[in-house]
Order: sequence, then C-alpha cells, then structure tokens
Amino acid sequence: MSTILSKPVDLADSGEQPGPQSPRKRLLLVSYHFPPVGGAGVQRPVKFVKYLKQFGWDVSVLMAANPSVPVFDNSLLVDIPEGTHLEKARTWEPDYALKKNMANKNDGPRKTGLLSPLKSTCKKAVKAGAGLLLQPDAQILWYPNALKAGKQLLKRMPHDAILATAPPYSNLILASKLKRLFHLPLISDFRDEWDLSSKYLENHQKDHLSDLIQTRLQKKVMRHSDAIVATTRASTQRLLDRAEQFGAAPVGQCIYNGFDPDDFDTPTDVSRPYSPESGRRFRIVYTGTLWNLTTIEPLVRAIEAVHQSQPSLLKHLELQVIGRKTPEQRELLQRLDRTDCTLIQEDYCAHHEALKKMAAADALCLLLSDVEGADRVAPAKLFEYLAIQKEILSITPVGETAGILQDFWPEGNFRASETGKLASWLTGRLQGQAVTPMPHPEKMNQFQREHQAGQLAELLNQLVHHQI
Repeated sequence: MSTILSKPVDLADSGEQPGPQSPRKRLLLVSYHFPPVGGAGVQRPVKFVKYLKQFGWDVSVLMAANPSVPVFDNSLLVDIPEGTHLEKARTWEPDYALKKNMANKNDGPRKTGLLSPLKSTCKKAVKAGAGLLLQPDAQILWYPNALKAGKQLLKRMPHDAILATAPPYSNLILASKLKRLFHLPLISDFRDEWDLSSKYLENHQKDHLSDLIQTRLQKKVMRHSDAIVATTRASTQRLLDRAEQFGAAPVGQCIYNGFDPDDFDTPTDVSRPYSPESGRRFRIVYTGTLWNLTTIEPLVRAIEAVHQSQPSLLKHLELQVIGRKTPEQRELLQRLDRTDCTLIQEDYCAHHEALKKMAAADALCLLLSDVEGADRVAPAKLFEYLAIQKEILSITPVGETAGILQDFWPEGNFRASETGKLASWLTGRLQGQAVTPMPHPEKMNQFQREHQAGQLAELLNQLVHHQI
C-alpha cells in the first residue's frame, strides 16, 4: 500500500539547490511507528524526515498500515513534508487492546475454584510460548508483509541508503535483510540500546533461550550495519563495543534527540513567578511514561519528607503527571493522597497539548532510575524541557543526562538517594525562593532537530560516497 503526500517536493524550498555535481538522494526509512501514531518514539524519525530534505535527501518511509499501538496523534502529520513517499504494509498483530488485555490477564484478583489454577497455568504457558516465538518483539509479525513491500519499493524506485530506527528491533531485522538484497548502505539508529530494552521493558521475555535468540539477532544486525547511531555518546560507544564483540566494525555517531523550534510557535507561558502570596500553587509537571526506568518514588519520598516537617506547605504544591503509568507507579502516586499535595493525572495528551502544559509549569520534572545502564540514557523529553526554559527538577544517576543538565539547571539536579536535598529544594520553592535563570541558553542550539538532521545527512553522504 503506497501513499505519496499530495505535492512533489519543490527543490527550491529545500534550502540547498542540488546541481549537476550534487543530485538529490533518497533514503528508505524503516519505522513501524510513524504518524499518525503518537508517543515519544515517533518524534525522532518524523523530524529526520521533516528536515533531511534541506540537506539534499528525500525520504521514503516503510511503515505499518495498521499499527498495534496505544495512541494516535494526528497533530504530528503536519511534520511530514509534501512529496514524502509512504509505503504501508499490514501487520498480523492483534489489536493493541487485545494485546494489553492478554498482558494483564494475571494482574486481577485471584479467582478460586477447581479449574482456576489450570486456567492460569495455561494462560501463562500460552503467553510464554508467544513471547518465545515472537522474537525480537511482537512487531516481527509485520516482517513478512513489510519485506514484500520494501522489496517492491526498492525495485521500482532507486534509493541510495537505508535507515532503520529501533525499538522495535524488528525494524533492524527487516532493514538488514533489505540491505543484503539490494546492497545499500545501512544505518541502524538505536533510540534505546537493545540490551537495555531487553533488561527493563515490561512483558519482555526474560529467559535463557530468549537471550540467546536476541543475541544472535543483534549480532546479525551489527554485522550488516555500515553505521550505528545512538542518542548519547556513552550509548554509541557501548554499541560500538558490542559490535566489536560480534566481529563487526561499523562507523558510530551520536545524534542526540532534540527539539523543534516550530513546535514552540506559541509564546511560552510568562505568568509571574510563583510566590506563596500569588494565590496559585507551585506547579511541577512530568510528561512521559512512569515505569521501572523512570520511577517517581524519589519525588514521592521527598514530598512525604516535607509532609513530615512542614505539612502546611504542601497545600501550595501541584504535581501534574501526564503519561502512561505501570500499576507499581500508580501505587506510589497514591501515597500522596495522605498529603495536601494536589495530584493531577492524565494518561495521554497530544504532543502540542503536552507542550502547552509544560510551558505552564513552574518546574519540569525529569526522572531516570539509578539502575545499571541508565547513566548512558538521555530521555527525549529532556531537550523539549530545555527549549521551554522553565526550571528542571531532575532526579537522575551520575551520567550523560546529569552532565547535560549541569550546563543548564545545576541547582535542581539530584540523585535518587538525596531525599533530604530534594525536600529542601521543594521547601525553598514552595516558600517562594528565587530561581536562578538558565545560564547560556544559546548552548541549546546544538539540540535543534534541524542541526541533528544535518548530522545524519553528513553521515549518509559519507557512506554513499564510500560505497561509490
């Protein structure tokens, strides 16, 4: 199923006029998730597509026609340039609601009866069997139709390179196969490290056989990748080390996630700074999923500490938590019911609405659990937080995220174990303590999406030139 947005790309609008020595090139982007699919995972690929054309690269997107996903966000469609070729292939996955229901079958109250243990055992066996078969992830059910669609597209339309973004890691398996068939340079873009995803993702199969299968698949991808791109320097180096273990030697490059100035076309909220006499609450906003890699427990503990020392202060605090939450994280948030903190929860909102809520905050909360590997992670929301220029309350381990924030909001940068310091920060803000403005905001320019697309285009040009 092919789609081309209504009007061909006008080369005069590209910002770069390809001449006889610089003809336009075409990239095949393999991305199961793509608008109108919503969520943080689609921001990176769609912004690459938006800005690559300025650097002489047109893009075809191989995407799922009927993606099994939790959210859709039509507002993201505005970022797809007219003339972008969308190649859609159907997946054999069940509807997302059914997948979620199956995953939560054993979360409800335990039923009694003679057949209940047998039914529970059968359900667990079916779930385990499906997880073992669907490697590296459930999106492998997209692979047969996507491979067929990708082959047909590459046969009828010349392309110069392939880029696959993951997770899901099935994207990499598919792109690796297309690379072998058509001998095009392949960039594997790791939004998250494969091994970290296997370790921390919910409902991920965690058994020895699955580990062996995942390792074999990862080895195959690494060996066929001409370049590996990751979202932090530390992750890039880690993936290159992993590739070397597999006998591969791809080029490596860090391309951070970032922010798009076009997403901030409305003025940032400039309401007067909070003070206890202002008649409003001090608002902390968190956006994104709450799960084991971004637990809110340290902030809950700090609020509880303020409750123990100065409980009346918390009537001035409002905490907005926007995004999906695991049951464990919901239980943590329920502890705040015993305090005077106002808690507002929302499971999802469109990207442009989330940006408005961020802009209306007094402080933006960034969470990263102190677990193995988290020091190499930089959450995508970090860069939009920076662009909004509201104070950031970050609870992260020592690592790349903490290092970036040290240049912008050092006063609000804490470790998960620093409950006393967190409570002191909260107390100061609730009492109206002045906030030091962000130093050197011009340093944020390196995180603009256009700049990052330029980095990708340069890498693509190098790979294509090397192959000639």
